Amino acid sequence: MKRSNMTDGYGIRLGRVLAGADQHNSPLLAPTLTLLEVLGPLPDGITGHLDAGYDSAETPTVLGKRRLHGQIACKGTKAPVQATQRWHIERTHAWQNAFHRLARCCERRIAVIEASFDLADTIVTVRSLIRRAWTTHRWDVRPQRRP
Repeated sequence: MKRSNMTDGYGIRLGRVLAGADQHNSPLLAPTLTLLEVLGPLPDGITGHLDAGYDSAETPTVLGKRRLHGQIACKGTKAPVQATQRWHIERTHAWQNAFHRLARCCERRIAVIEASFDLADTIVTVRSLIRRAWTTHRWDVRPQRRP
């Protein structure tokens, strides 16, 4: 299962496009970026950090139509983009892969696959919000952390 995820800086999923594993990444970019329209007008200067699977001639055109900047890793070279800016999305993929049903998807019905990903993304989002709340919020009857 090929998944084109879009996340914020904390790894919270903003959009997802699923496709068969035999498809190339670059045709999935336009439908993934179309999901940004739901968020409303975006600030200027947003940069998309894309892996080498999106390194094609049409990717800069797709990004340019939406007035987005792209930092795309080149095929065949080890890029600092993957080591520095893409770790949010790679971490989200790892969190999704922790749900073994998603890592080895054998389901044929797209509705079941979407529901499985939605459930996993809900759990990942709640865990991330709780983890962030431990450092940003204080209250008198705060529950104790489990060892």
